[in-house]
Amino acid sequence: MPDTELPQTPGPGAGTVYEPTARTVPTRSRERAAYEREQIHSILDEAYVCHLGFVRDGAPVVLPTLFGRVGERLYVHGSTGSRPLRTAGGNDDGLAVCLTVMHVDGLVLARSAFHHSLNYRSVVVHGIAHTVTDPEERRTALDAIVEQVVPGRAQDSRPANEKELAATAVIRLDLREVSAKIRTGGPNDEPEDLALPHWTGVVPLTRGFAAPVPADDLDPAIAVPDYLSAL
Repeated sequence: MPDTELPQTPGPGAGTVYEPTARTVPTRSRERAAYEREQIHSILDEAYVCHLGFVRDGAPVVLPTLFGRVGERLYVHGSTGSRPLRTAGGNDDGLAVCLTVMHVDGLVLARSAFHHSLNYRSVVVHGIAHTVTDPEERRTALDAIVEQVVPGRAQDSRPANEKELAATAVIRLDLREVSAKIRTGGPNDEPEDLALPHWTGVVPLTRGFAAPVPADDLDPAIAVPDYLSAL
């Protein structure tokens, strides 16, 4: 399938939400489901690692990997010897996958063990992954994966050369069948447990960055770039 056949931006009438499907409506806690396009993009863009699930030889496989988003597409890269990337490119029908990301925002400690939980933001994407063969789109995808980790880094590093590109496969997954699930707030204790003498509440989790550590062979004259200082 030509790379140009899959849109990178919402088509006419796509609206501000992704249309729920049988696979994107949760069976439990449906009130936590969200389909707003902007909210889903923000959850994806904040993540470093996704988990890519597929079926290999009749058994499920889930791989943690880096990814990047460009408009309405997600890109995942890996070795040309990688099984899922080979499968996605060796079949005109592509490879059926499920991709997920999750952020943990807090530990929710209830009075009862049963009601302990997490505050979180997650996204699940179902679809068919295809290998990217167009050279320009491949470079765009690889830049996006670098930018996903550190915005501004793609322009401050040597791009992949032909040998490196030949050893790297990229697959794309369109954001069409997508949902988020989000939990916020405190514990949900049972009324009969409210008088129990146990601490209850939320322990917030935040992401932080330590000072950059230069490589041993870095020229001392090269200062920490602004995009790293901004972190």
